Amino acid sequence: MSTALLNIQDLDKQFSTGKGTVHALHGINLNINEGEFVTVIGPSGCGKSTLLRIIAGLDRAYSGFVGLNGEQIAGPGIDKGFVFQEHRLFPWLTVEKNIAADLSLRDKEVRNKVDKLIELVKLKGFEKAYPRELSGGMAQRVSIARALLRNPKVLLLDEPFGALDAFTRSHMQEVLLDIWRTNRTTMIFVTHDIDEAIFLANRVVILKPRPGEISSIVPVNLPYPRKKAAHDFQSLRFHILNQFESAEQNDLTDGAGI
Repeated sequence: MSTALLNIQDLDKQFSTGKGTVHALHGINLNINEGEFVTVIGPSGCGKSTLLRIIAGLDRAYSGFVGLNGEQIAGPGIDKGFVFQEHRLFPWLTVEKNIAADLSLRDKEVRNKVDKLIELVKLKGFEKAYPRELSGGMAQRVSIARALLRNPKVLLLDEPFGALDAFTRSHMQEVLLDIWRTNRTTMIFVTHDIDEAIFLANRVVILKPRPGEISSIVPVNLPYPRKKAAHDFQSLRFHILNQFESAEQNDLTDGAGI
């Protein structure tokens, strides 16, 4: 068995719809080590979100092995945090109470952890604010803090910045990297944005169109902090774009994308 934190072997996922059976994922093999930041890119419908849901334990109807620390993932748990594209905050709770969720802020340990997370996501001074009083980026920072509260072994992020404007999105990428550098939480981040994938990750996983298969895994050996306009960054972007387009073209040639 692999010593990686997350081990995926021969993952295959199919589901039924009113129009028949959909083959969402096929032959996924992937190891992710503790402390890694991995991004996953691919066209719409290639199974990126499905892959995250399986890792989170939200979807268990699949074949193959998906394990955390060598143990098959049996369902949701505090060892796996999840951040969705929408912030999903409780509108009637303040920032600090949204982060604490079902735990009481009267507990000193919870109070201290929430205070530290508020500082970590740069929301000091907004503890008593309600979601309606926050910008989109601030609301997502609350979501990230809530997902980190119980010290998950892996944080799963499903296009969390997809609905943000370009300036806020760029800022949130910096915030997330600061959190990762501070906590060294293993992160798996789904995105459609190649620049975002390169800017954040140690490795970029490229999925082919349905059924989702790993087309290639590209290491990102650029030092942090990264500059998107830098020659090395743009060179890697060009390489990944070629890989991405090649995967799509091969799929159409095979007839699977028709």
